[in-house]
Amino acid sequence: MNATALSLNPANGQRIAEHPFDDAAQLEATLRESHGAFNAWRQFTPADRLDILRRMAAVLRRDREPLARLATLEMGKPIKQSRAEVEKCAALCEWYSEHGAPMLADEPTAIGPEAYVSFHPLGPILGVMPWNFPFWQAMRGAVPILLAGNAYVLKPAPNVMQCSHALAHAWHEAGLPAGAFAVAHVGNDLVSAAIRDRRIAAVAVTGSVRAGSAIAAQAGAALKKTVLELGGADAFIVLADADIDQAVEAAVSARFQNAGQVCIAAKRFILEAPIARAFTEKFVKAVSRLKVGDPLDEATEVGPMARHDLRDELHGQVERSVQQGAELLLGGAKMPGAGNFYAPTVLGGVRPGMVAFDEEIFGPVAAIVVAQDAADALRLANDSEFGLSAALWKRDKSAAKAMARELATGGVFINGTSVSDPRIPIGGVRKSGYGRELSHYGVREFMNAQAVWVDRLAPSAAR
Repeated sequence: MNATALSLNPANGQRIAEHPFDDAAQLEATLRESHGAFNAWRQFTPADRLDILRRMAAVLRRDREPLARLATLEMGKPIKQSRAEVEKCAALCEWYSEHGAPMLADEPTAIGPEAYVSFHPLGPILGVMPWNFPFWQAMRGAVPILLAGNAYVLKPAPNVMQCSHALAHAWHEAGLPAGAFAVAHVGNDLVSAAIRDRRIAAVAVTGSVRAGSAIAAQAGAALKKTVLELGGADAFIVLADADIDQAVEAAVSARFQNAGQVCIAAKRFILEAPIARAFTEKFVKAVSRLKVGDPLDEATEVGPMARHDLRDELHGQVERSVQQGAELLLGGAKMPGAGNFYAPTVLGGVRPGMVAFDEEIFGPVAAIVVAQDAADALRLANDSEFGLSAALWKRDKSAAKAMARELATGGVFINGTSVSDPRIPIGGVRKSGYGRELSHYGVREFMNAQAVWVDRLAPSAAR
């Protein structure tokens, strides 16, 4: 009998559903169906693919309420944020349906009309996805991959299986060939088997550094491309000439959305010394007013963490940071009751070498770091193993753009918060991964850029 994963309501610990893991025979059936669907789907014209994306957007909007409720029940996201996630997925489909056609078109070269580059799908792509955005993470990868003509095999986190199956059902209703979006509920051993299988062309991973490193090693051994979007310790830099009130308001949202369980989110708040005290006082006061509670309550701003073990790990990171000299300005405790609630927390006096500075803090905890000046702020921001994104708050936008070039991150958001948007690429450097999702970069990541040269006859043709 297969091992079983449990879906537990993180707000109260109650069992929602059980999901037996697929065995080798079930994985084989999934891969066989996906490969067959790829051979059919790749023949669809770009116009037909775009039409299915439009229909998918309509299905998601029609079913927004039940889908949002499902996400809230399975991983604890406040219901308003779950609705926004479903709407964002619909908008993603619509944007690619309107702007995707040129991404599939042949590109001319400097040689002239007799030489061009055409783009072709690779095959079924395995997507290993986390639980924190059960719809958006899967769709962010799947939509560009499907638009390119590939099939998508989703390996979801075990605690959000119902969300994954709901997405597969929505794609089927939108008209996608059966198996072109498939769900493989498998453990690590069969993930490895899928990576080795010749029908899987490449792998996309969003998750921890440990998971990404292990999967990339296996894919590399099989000579298969990977795109990795891994952890982050994003800096939120506030300089002396920033609009402090605006920065504080943005900072609260940037850190505590989704109970802080976001890769591309502010985690280290690096404040230039002249404004550090004022910002910190306003920020702590604003965080203290956040409403923590039942994620199905429309007024809730911070729900529970997705799993109790994640809350335990977070609390350990907070305790070690305090032992290392960080000052507990707010929170720092597990909240009583059956759910996985953790009090919104602010740590002050954080420095390099402390857990709250060096590690990814994946929960409702903010780390305050004081920089002596702008140059020191840049140094501190770059003093990290990660490099996903950064926010930079400064009134002088020209100077801010110059500073952005000095930040070793995949994205920089000036006077704004880090966000994933289909119009721009998302991805990181260093231990935050490599490759890009979204925009035309996300479409081209898993396509064969085929050079075509007609009538290339010359003495050097053998070179």
